Amino acid sequence: MSESPRLTVLAVDDESSSLNAIKRTLRREYDVLLSLNGHSALEALRANPVAVILADQRMPEMNGVSFLQKAREIQPEAMRILITGYTDSETIVQAINQGHVFYYINKPWEPDELRIIVERAAEQHCLRVENRRLMDELEKANQALSAENTLLHQEMERQFHFDNIIGSSAAMEQVFQLMRKVIPNATTVLLQGETGTGKELIARAIHYNGPRREQLFVAQNCGALPDNLLESELFGHVRGAFTGATGDKKGLFEIADGGTVFLDEINDTSPAMQQRLLRVLQEGEIHPLGSETTVKVDVRVISAANRDLKDAMEKGEFRQDLYYRLNVFPIRIPPLRERRDDIPRLVEFFVARYARKQGKLIGGVSTEGMSLLMGAAFPGNVRQLENLVERAVTLADPEGYLTPDLLDVERQPLFEDGGSDGNGAPEGGQTLKDMVESLEKFHIVRQLEATGGNITHTADRLGLSRLGLHKKMQRYDIDSTKYKVR
Repeated sequence: MSESPRLTVLAVDDESSSLNAIKRTLRREYDVLLSLNGHSALEALRANPVAVILADQRMPEMNGVSFLQKAREIQPEAMRILITGYTDSETIVQAINQGHVFYYINKPWEPDELRIIVERAAEQHCLRVENRRLMDELEKANQALSAENTLLHQEMERQFHFDNIIGSSAAMEQVFQLMRKVIPNATTVLLQGETGTGKELIARAIHYNGPRREQLFVAQNCGALPDNLLESELFGHVRGAFTGATGDKKGLFEIADGGTVFLDEINDTSPAMQQRLLRVLQEGEIHPLGSETTVKVDVRVISAANRDLKDAMEKGEFRQDLYYRLNVFPIRIPPLRERRDDIPRLVEFFVARYARKQGKLIGGVSTEGMSLLMGAAFPGNVRQLENLVERAVTLADPEGYLTPDLLDVERQPLFEDGGSDGNGAPEGGQTLKDMVESLEKFHIVRQLEATGGNITHTADRLGLSRLGLHKKMQRYDIDSTKYKVR
């Protein structure tokens, strides 16, 4: 282990004998620089790093205090010690304050006393230098963290950009139209849809495309916590509010002040919690647990329910007044069975995501595999589809395709009795013909994208004549000019 470098002491005195005495006393422990006047000492400071400065108060041209004031501007971390012959305490205090000195030594000084004082000053200098180093590192870390946070925020905005929500079906287009209406303002939104339909994704998209995008988005699953913990999580608490509350804690409403709070599974809240949430929506204030005061908050509330909230209200399971407060702008998120046109693109997206994540090159989904997915029930909706694709990518061989044997699809009728809705359509509203046409339309669009809208090349790839392709494009309302390369 290498020894620490020797520190340097600068001594300034107009008497050579005093300087020599200082050097003899300190030379074993320190490198000692000597100057006969303040001007030469300042030059020495500009040229050398110094830990401790010893300056005699009585010097011609520039006294000790004046010199130490100038020295502080050159090397502020150097510890300043004044050697003085004054006996008047008021004069000494004035000199100490003017020179910002660490200590003063009366003449005549004792060698042991000088060593002890310089040693303490050197320790203080090392602490100052280390503190400055740590502060510089902290500042760099904060700058890096700030830059990283900016990048993460930008990435978050890109991730939840409106155009990145996958869905071109008529059912999803209705959702997008409603989102476009509500995004620019702070209207309270209620998202209703089955589990796994992407309600939080929609909530984040509303936030990150709206005027509050620079503020926080926080989410809480209301069905995941008991009442007392949920109240603390949402509204915060003060120290001693309950056993284990060892300090004050801000709730999500206060943390997200100016931003958005997403309350998922709002239908699972108790009547008592519904009363507390009603107060927040009515008064715009929260009451932390154990606190005698309220806190004003300005948040946009987006809530979500995985079952019909109006039905729950009519059954007396949900407060009527809170329902109307939440249901200002309702958006129904369709289940996957009602938007089967979107399945091929969703599958493509998930295959690309998990192939990239696992470092695999996957050819895609086989025709048989896609047909299986198009006809599956998917009671777990998009989340189930995503999990299924992730598993299939994990099982697939490199450069292979996702075939039916890799797709763990529940082979069951689209609803329990295997029948229809009375019009020959399964419960989801699509017949087998509808599903086949959805798949056909998807492949036509994909090939148009691949060929830059070239009809001849697209027809060749699909094994169709130009006339046959035109007829199908007309049937599915596909405009080839949208895919022309400009």
